[in-house]
Amino acid sequence: MAEIDKDAAFPEILSSEYIIRRPWLTARRDSLRYAGGKVNPEYYVLEYPDWVNVIAITNEGDFVMVRQYRHGLGQTATELCAGVIEPGEEPLHAAQRELEEETGYTGGSWSLQCVISANPSTTNNLTYCFLATGVCKTTSQHLDDTEELSCFTLKRGQLMELMMSGGIKQSLMLAPLWRYFYLENTAGPHV
Repeated sequence: MAEIDKDAAFPEILSSEYIIRRPWLTARRDSLRYAGGKVNPEYYVLEYPDWVNVIAITNEGDFVMVRQYRHGLGQTATELCAGVIEPGEEPLHAAQRELEEETGYTGGSWSLQCVISANPSTTNNLTYCFLATGVCKTTSQHLDDTEELSCFTLKRGQLMELMMSGGIKQSLMLAPLWRYFYLENTAGPHV
């Protein structure tokens, strides 16, 4: 693995301005001067709150999934339960809250699997990916006004087939799923 130069100089921010600041879209334009003196007058950053997603598995070994329309691709997508971390909220609490709100599943044993970035070049947030094993359906969904999604479960083989066939497009969900199945294969189930 390549070594990261920890002594490398960060670019100097010469100026920074917001182009748009809306609840679900914040874009910033920075002007940067690099250590060698070169200037990039237009470096764009999309600012988002941190996110969570959950690989939730029932006692029967079924994976809890959601299906919802995603306007960016104009498609209905199969996904993990996911959502935004509210200001001041801990990632684990956000993950547990989102799972209950979107699916009605609660409980189980929880562990942080990984923390990833959608694109560290242009986005400023992180996604905290949790594994919850032994979850049970205890309540109904409690969706936000703008959420329309259905909840269902998949067997391990069905989920693997969906992943292999390109049936899941969201990279922030595929990454922890592939990691889970890799670790399950090398270390046993429910790692």
